[in-house]
Amino acid sequence: MLFLFNNLNKRVNNIKQYFSIKDLENLCGVKAHTIRIWEKRYNLLSPNRTETNIRTYNLENLQKLLNVTYLVNSGYKISRISKLNNQEINEYVRSIVSDNSIKNQAINSLKISMLNYDLELFSETYEQLARKRNFRQIFIDIFIPLLKEIGLLWQTDTISPSHEHFITNLIKQKLLLNIEKFQYSKPTKKEKAFILFLPENEIHELGLLYINYEILLHGYKAIYLGPSIPLDSLPNILSFHENSVFVSYFTIKPEKENINEYLNEFNKIVCTDKLNEFWVLGKQILNSPKSSQKNHRHFESINELISEL
Repeated sequence: MLFLFNNLNKRVNNIKQYFSIKDLENLCGVKAHTIRIWEKRYNLLSPNRTETNIRTYNLENLQKLLNVTYLVNSGYKISRISKLNNQEINEYVRSIVSDNSIKNQAINSLKISMLNYDLELFSETYEQLARKRNFRQIFIDIFIPLLKEIGLLWQTDTISPSHEHFITNLIKQKLLLNIEKFQYSKPTKKEKAFILFLPENEIHELGLLYINYEILLHGYKAIYLGPSIPLDSLPNILSFHENSVFVSYFTIKPEKENINEYLNEFNKIVCTDKLNEFWVLGKQILNSPKSSQKNHRHFESINELISEL
């Protein structure tokens, strides 16, 4: 898979033409201080400068730095790389393709597809990955690291909300397609059912959707309710499934200071006469005090939750 290194020039025509050093830091994972050293000591990049002497970088600079970063991460010394021309750098990249490099290239390729709103590149990258990996491997090895990088890019204003929505909706489509494959099979484990929902005003559902996929993959019944579900709409589900595990993902809601109140409300409203389990994870519960309720379980990550299935 050489999408990024073979096809980048064909794919970046619609990306903004100039980048700040902070943009390069966020896109390539190299500190701005290091980029300046590489420029000064090795003449690696040739930025333009504004009238106020601020560095600006073009697409060629971005492509070269992505390639150089890949070589450095593969164990090559920057002093050696700096002596190569662009064509030689590309040839070195092609010559050391490995499983790890495929992951890095795929993530970079998907970032380029996001920046360029390029559905074709996303589809090509995914199809290449799917030839050698199952969906679970693609999501864990490629999509999760990509989503973490996207979160950083969004927080630092390197990308716009439209970029984030474009790529996350494409990932969501793949999730739904793979979830659908299980929905026509009867559960093989019938001792409990999982009910998945997000709190009111919580709309970030990719993590919960993937947990839904894993629950189905493990042979359990899953009832996916989706985003922004009021607690008072949940009790009637218990009349259909006595032994239920509720699962929720707190990304922005409830606020950290309101989490314990929310968990207590869950027990009052949903678990009035039965002690159904409530599994929660997400950014909001990290470093938050764990609930004293016996039926509540906090998970630090998706993988930790999956290990309990």
